[in-house]
Amino acid sequence: MDRLLISNTPHIRGAATTRRIMTDVLIALCPTFIAGIVFFGIRAFGVVAVSALTCVAAEVLFRLAKKEKLKEIFRTFDFTSLVTGVIMGLSLGSQTPLYLPVFGGVFAIIVVKMLFGGTGKNFVNPAVTGRIFIAVSFGQLAVGGWLSPSIGLIGQNSGEFPNLFNLFLGTGIAGCIGETSKLCILVGFAYLLLRGVINWWAPTIFVLLAGLTTSVLKLDTSLFLPSMMSGGLIFAAVFMATDYVTTPNTRLGNIIYFVALGVLTGVFRTINGGGAVSYCILLMNLFVPLIDRYIIPKPFGYERVKKAKKEAQNG
Repeated sequence: MDRLLISNTPHIRGAATTRRIMTDVLIALCPTFIAGIVFFGIRAFGVVAVSALTCVAAEVLFRLAKKEKLKEIFRTFDFTSLVTGVIMGLSLGSQTPLYLPVFGGVFAIIVVKMLFGGTGKNFVNPAVTGRIFIAVSFGQLAVGGWLSPSIGLIGQNSGEFPNLFNLFLGTGIAGCIGETSKLCILVGFAYLLLRGVINWWAPTIFVLLAGLTTSVLKLDTSLFLPSMMSGGLIFAAVFMATDYVTTPNTRLGNIIYFVALGVLTGVFRTINGGGAVSYCILLMNLFVPLIDRYIIPKPFGYERVKKAKKEAQNG
């Protein structure tokens, strides 16, 4: 009887599981991962691999420390820590020292995820928080000099946008491993849409409003497209900001969340330049409980108490 689950009707059964969804995310990340290796070399593979392995090992070791059996750990392993590691690795520079993903992975999984109860219990995105932890602790080492094999080293805040064609393809663009090729990110985005993992409008609202806010604040409409396609905005919009656990539970709540996230990102980018996206996502994650508290879905057949009382008085 301890395995019997009792709930109110209606009962809906679906094929979606955490493991299946995380597998789809990993498949969607493959084009971006491959592009990162092509653009930045085998070193990029090492950074992402170390990040992924560290996150998986951190979860396994934490659960072993809680006296869980190894067989049970692998039976219930849902790939969430693997996805966290891959995303965090792709958000780092190809020349990042390999010990940094280790620090970031341990912090992301142990501190942000497992100490709060594991999958579905973290109140902020582990990959985003792990990246911020590395950036705050180690500064420019986290981005590894923004190396691009086509053009060498480029300053993070050079103030000049490459042409849109290069921004879209990722050719000759300095940056983090997974953020350069927008084409590959959009291929992964299309796969997630076909699989029904995410909605098209959520990352779209985020990206469009971030670009619009930047161009309005800088009084330059020519910055609209370049600002949307530069940096890690599109990568973060598709693979970080859409995390189920750290976004609101309702459609209206999500609209509010992504509108605020887009505007906030545009403001921070205008004030501080690059590197604002991760911090904005983390900040908005903290507001999700507040959004869920006040944006409550109305149950089917629900009638407001005040209205019922007024009708009773009139009757």
